[in-house]
Amino acid sequence: MEGLLKLKRRHFNALAIALCALAAAGSSGFTLAQTPADPVILVVGDSLSAEYGLKRGTGWVALLDERLKREKVRARVVNASISGDTTSGGRSRIAALLKQHQPALVVIELGGNDALRGLPLNMTRDNLAAMTRMARDAGAKILLLGMEMPPNYGAKYAQEFRDVFTTVAKAEKTALVPFFLKDVADTKDPTALFQADRIHPNETAQPTMLANVWPELRKLLAAR
Repeated sequence: MEGLLKLKRRHFNALAIALCALAAAGSSGFTLAQTPADPVILVVGDSLSAEYGLKRGTGWVALLDERLKREKVRARVVNASISGDTTSGGRSRIAALLKQHQPALVVIELGGNDALRGLPLNMTRDNLAAMTRMARDAGAKILLLGMEMPPNYGAKYAQEFRDVFTTVAKAEKTALVPFFLKDVADTKDPTALFQADRIHPNETAQPTMLANVWPELRKLLAAR
């Protein structure tokens, strides 16, 4: 019994010493080492960013994540893209995404499905502007990815659609990639870079899509 009491006493003394040490450390301003989470790049897009028809990990967003790691840029990518999404869909869910992920940078890649569905261009413009303001108010930088319509939509409509992105970028003072599918959809034989549906870029096109985004994205990351 006496041995047991001595053993318990030693344990109590050791615990007391440990607690005193922690208290002293706390009073001297010492804190346990913490590793801050890497800044989040949130991508809010449609099928062009959601790897529609592609093998997982081959889309431009996945390639972006790989490039960040390769270039040792402290950031991680959250891909919140949904195939078929419109600017209305993006606007309805961005508040929750901002709250959940608290991104440092938001890439907005939406609008193409608005045009394909014949939705009013002023609605597309208002939705993009609202998303931009919400992201900015949450403390994030914004990169808007512009889109263009094929010639068969008519020159007037194609110009008006193109202007939606430049108008929002100018009004909201945000970074812009004028044409996300540059050197993909505007080549002499664009079908070579598209899937069989001739709407969605294939795996070969994904590095070019990233190359279109990277320069503006890198500037925003450097300016943090």
